[in-house]
Amino acid sequence: MEFFKYTRTFNFMAKSKLAMILSIVIVLTSFGLLATKGLNYGVDFAGGTIVQVKYDKVAPIDEMREKLKSSKIFDNASITEFGSPDEVVIRMKTTTGSVTTDVGDVTREALAGTGKFEIRRVDIVGPKVGSELKEKGIMSLFLAILGILIYVAFRFEWRFAVASIVALVHDISIALGAIALVGLDVNLDVLAALLTILGYSLNDTIIVFDRIREGVTNGRNTELSDIINESVTRTLARTTLTSLTTFFVVFTLFMFGGEIIHAFAFTLLVGVVVGTYSSIFVASPILLAFGFDVKGYHIKLASKAKRESEKQKMRDQFESGVM
Repeated sequence: MEFFKYTRTFNFMAKSKLAMILSIVIVLTSFGLLATKGLNYGVDFAGGTIVQVKYDKVAPIDEMREKLKSSKIFDNASITEFGSPDEVVIRMKTTTGSVTTDVGDVTREALAGTGKFEIRRVDIVGPKVGSELKEKGIMSLFLAILGILIYVAFRFEWRFAVASIVALVHDISIALGAIALVGLDVNLDVLAALLTILGYSLNDTIIVFDRIREGVTNGRNTELSDIINESVTRTLARTTLTSLTTFFVVFTLFMFGGEIIHAFAFTLLVGVVVGTYSSIFVASPILLAFGFDVKGYHIKLASKAKRESEKQKMRDQFESGVM
């Protein structure tokens, strides 16, 4: 199935300057949000205790707050709805007492008389463990980016590698800015979504770059902008189908997957849109800005082919006994 048949070439690079300005504005806005609002680290990274409670009716949140005041464990605890009015989450900082005590039993005793309910989940993460998880999560992102840089530089060229890394940083920055804007809790699920965005965006970028390399190597055109336009046009049908199918699946998870994967699905939604955009309007224009020399690349390939031919000739002479 093809939505875009290869009958004409779209001039994507004509809009590259406008797209780059838009990207810079959005990325700077994301940095501003991260600097001012910051990220709300969840229990996984900040440490603390989460108790998920489900009622058989609308949860009496005000009454729950009054009841929880009777126990020191719930000092400064916050109570929020969790997906539906009859389900709530109690968040609090971890203390020595809350770690050694069965928080579920304490919660049942404290909320006695507020109605019929059940404790569906109790998660406890110590501050030290949370700090270690946060450090390792940040390290995993940097190592993933470093590995991608080495891989793309080895498979293509350093200009392609730098362009792909800039596109990935662009995608992650915007995703983090969106998370800060809506105030989602950053936990291991969000980290998994960010790593997924890296892979998804890189896959799109590599496919475009592969077409560009093919056009540079085999094409007669020596203008890099024309080669990029032709390469992006040739991958447009595949990009559209992949992005739309992925978007609809993630959107379904976001709408109907429940509160548990809400942050994960939201992060992926932003990543799919931004990753598709960046592979066309960020990575490719940066490659063009680096001034990749198509003629010089052809000369380099011809020189390499000549050396290989001479080596093969010497091997043939050696094998035949002629030196």
